[in-house]
Amino acid sequence: MGMLAWVMMGLAIWHFTIWLPDHYWGGIVGAFVGALIGSVLFGLIVNGLQIPGRHDTTVLTALEAIPGALIGIGLVYYEGLRRERAGHAGAPGVA
Repeated sequence: MGMLAWVMMGLAIWHFTIWLPDHYWGGIVGAFVGALIGSVLFGLIVNGLQIPGRHDTTVLTALEAIPGALIGIGLVYYEGLRRERAGHAGAPGVA
């Protein structure tokens, strides 16, 4: 159940990416993957690589995933921005 809470929180945070410019590596799908992987990895790290069971899952379990989702989205965003700038730097005739 803890994994479900982390994934759902990552999905909820991902919905806010529509307010940012689309510079994500892989587009909006890349932001989705970054949010989910980040939220699950951070949740696992916080819980000592254990997934909380049904009776151990609380509202705080879902809130643990927020920093991970933001970190994942941020990493995908800056990687996309870096690749975008690198692609335009060498193209002839592009200002």
